[in-house]
Amino acid sequence: MEHMNASAPADETTGPRRPPEAPQSREPREPREPRWLTDEEQRVWRSYLHATTLLEDHLDRQLQRDAGMPHIYYGLLVGLAESPDGRLRMTELAMQAKITRSRLSHAVARLEKNGWVRREDCPSDKRGQFAVLTDEGYQVLRRTAPGHVAAVRQAVFERLTPEQQKSLGEIMQIVAEGLQPDEAGADLPWLR
Repeated sequence: MEHMNASAPADETTGPRRPPEAPQSREPREPREPRWLTDEEQRVWRSYLHATTLLEDHLDRQLQRDAGMPHIYYGLLVGLAESPDGRLRMTELAMQAKITRSRLSHAVARLEKNGWVRREDCPSDKRGQFAVLTDEGYQVLRRTAPGHVAAVRQAVFERLTPEQQKSLGEIMQIVAEGLQPDEAGADLPWLR
């Protein structure tokens, strides 16, 4: 819930703006009202949600059209291509992609079916596996990368000044660092 406005209807993106009034009871009330978003914070938040949703859809459509794969699969192929020998432990790949291990396992299974990735057992850990980029996967990535880079450039970088690009990078890094704590037991996707 973001901004309190009693007369505003529920919003499909973020849910109701204000919780309904609770019936009178003898139970103690919560000590403080939530710190609702200001109108300007609400505008920024909604702009962020709209832009990221549209951007992800734009990139997914481009990659489906050009390579028959969603954006997340492309990111996995890039992660493998940038790693030594085109291989990464599955847990490292999940961490890079910021996804759960089960989602990664499903994605790698689809990439294996396409012949773009193969799994190898880890000799030092009986439960561990490597994801390995195949030659065919590398060729698909090579063919797909120019169109993907053009889509990213057109959707983001050509619309921003160099100063805005720098600010966007700094802002996103601050947000990501705040959501990725270092302490043990942190609830992060790749640990689930």
